[in-house]
Amino acid sequence: MSTPATLWPPVRDEYERPLESLALPDSLAPEAPLSPATRLFAQGWLRKTLIALVLIGAWEVAARIIDNDLLLPTFGATFSAFVQGVWSGELLVKTAVSLSVLLRGYLLGAALAFVLTSLAVSTRVGRDLLSMLTAMFNPLPSIALLPLALLWFGLGTGSLLFVLVHSVLWPLALNTYSGFQAVPATLRMTGRNYGLTGMRHVLLILVPAALPSILAGLRVGWAFAWRTLIAAELVFGASSGSGGLGWYIFQNRNELYTDRVFAGLAAVIVIGLLVEHLVFDTLERVTVRRWGVQQ
Repeated sequence: MSTPATLWPPVRDEYERPLESLALPDSLAPEAPLSPATRLFAQGWLRKTLIALVLIGAWEVAARIIDNDLLLPTFGATFSAFVQGVWSGELLVKTAVSLSVLLRGYLLGAALAFVLTSLAVSTRVGRDLLSMLTAMFNPLPSIALLPLALLWFGLGTGSLLFVLVHSVLWPLALNTYSGFQAVPATLRMTGRNYGLTGMRHVLLILVPAALPSILAGLRVGWAFAWRTLIAAELVFGASSGSGGLGWYIFQNRNELYTDRVFAGLAAVIVIGLLVEHLVFDTLERVTVRRWGVQQ
C-alpha cells in the first residue's frame, strides 16, 4: 500500500548564495587594525612612565604652591641633590653599606625559613612547631625587637641582622609552607614511587611545584627586610662606625637638608624598583612562566 503524497515532507528548492553576501557573526568578524597610538599605549612600560610623570608633576606643583624648601623641596632640587650625592660617592657608599647588611640578613632568614618548612612537611612535630612560631612571631613588628636586639647584640651589625632575619623568616616560611601544602597528592605519590624521601623529596618534588608561592614569599620578605633595615638605621643610626641609607636620611634631617632627605628616600625607592623588576621579574620569567607553572 503506497503512502499518500500529502504525508511526504515538503521539498525546498536548492540554491547557492555567494560567500561575500553572508554576514559573519560579530565574534568571527575580522577586527579593525589598531591605531599606532593604541598599540603604543598597550605597552606597560609606557603607561608606568606616564604615571611617574604625572606624580612628578603633582609633586612639582605642590612644592611651588607651598614655596618652602624646608618642608617640601621641588623635584628639581631633589634631583640635583640626588645627582650630587651619587657624583660625590656619598650616596653610593651609604647604599652599599645598607645592601651589604640586607643581603646577609635576607639570605640567613631565607635559609632558616627553608629549614623550618622542610621540617614542617616532613614531620608532625615540625608542622606543629612552624604553626606555633608563626602564630607567635609573625604579627610582631620587627622594629619592636630593636630594644632586645640592642641589649643582646649591641649597637652594630648584629642587631640589624637580628631584626632582618625576623622580618624575612615568617612571611617566607608561611608562603613556602602554603605552596608545599598545595602540591597535588598525585605528584607527591610519584616522588614516593621513585624512592624520594626526606630532603630529596622536598628539593626535587615540592620546591619546583611550589615555586610560585616561594617566589611570592621572597618578594614579600624582600619588601619587609628593606623597610625594616631603613627603619632600624633611622632608630639607632650607624653600625660599626658606618651608616647606611637610613643613617643618611636621619643625619640630613637633623641638619635640615630636606632636599638630601628626599634624595635618600628616592634612592630607597629606586633600589626597590630595580630589585623588583630586574631580579624577581627575571626569576619569574626564566622559571615559573617559562615552565608554564604560572600564567
